Amino acid sequence: MKEPAVSADPTQVLAFESDCHVFTGCGFPAPGLHSFVFKPLFTVGGFEFNKPMLLALLGTVAIVAFFWAAFARPKLVPGKLQMIGEAGYDFVRRGIVYETLGKREGEKYVPLMVSLFFFIWIMNLWSVIPLAQFPVTSMIAFPAGLAAIVYILWMFLTFKKHGFLGGLKNITGYDKSLGAVLPVIVIIDFFSNVLIRPFTHAVRLFANMFAGHLLLLTFTIGSWYLLNGVGIIYAGASFVMTVLLTAFELFIQAVQAYVFVLLACNYVQGALAEHH
Repeated sequence: MKEPAVSADPTQVLAFESDCHVFTGCGFPAPGLHSFVFKPLFTVGGFEFNKPMLLALLGTVAIVAFFWAAFARPKLVPGKLQMIGEAGYDFVRRGIVYETLGKREGEKYVPLMVSLFFFIWIMNLWSVIPLAQFPVTSMIAFPAGLAAIVYILWMFLTFKKHGFLGGLKNITGYDKSLGAVLPVIVIIDFFSNVLIRPFTHAVRLFANMFAGHLLLLTFTIGSWYLLNGVGIIYAGASFVMTVLLTAFELFIQAVQAYVFVLLACNYVQGALAEHH
């Protein structure tokens, strides 16, 4: 069989880099793990800087620039940019933080939660932006780093609020009234809170973005691959699926940012709650 054309970098398969089509004797250049591996753009002192890192940097600059422009000179009657900024800020503050932590306790955590929400959302949004076309959060290091920030905050607040012994009781769900099942509950809660919680917090975001990007790649590459002879009919169907999945992915990107911040607020609320 004819081998599909590949790029100079064998770890990458780009959607339209190959002249391979159906009925030409070559196989479908399916996306896979290699689609998440990028050659470094440059290296400084052994430190490699690649495309996801560049997108993360550009996204951070874009977020800071937007909010700086929106609130640098706030007006009593807001302009369009300030109005959009206030709407986004209030959505996180009132819709997530206040609903979970209350206004009195939650106000001090609003800046962190707003930052997390918009950073995650923009990192997700890169997947549908032309030329970028890659969700940064589909690289496990980014969700893991964000989950670590929330985990450290949760641990710090737990022991600050309850002290060492009280913090351990909070983490392990220690309650004398449980009787004989208390040791089992303590072990389960300890592993669930200390080990599983940060893992699932990171993986939930990572897995959704990873799977979504693979689906988009599959139908995008498939549209090009099927564009030959009678395959054009199937290419059209594949393209329609690409458009529908892109719209669905836009929804999922916002939902994942919302869920990550909602869970972060729940963890903070649990750290501050009185143990009974």
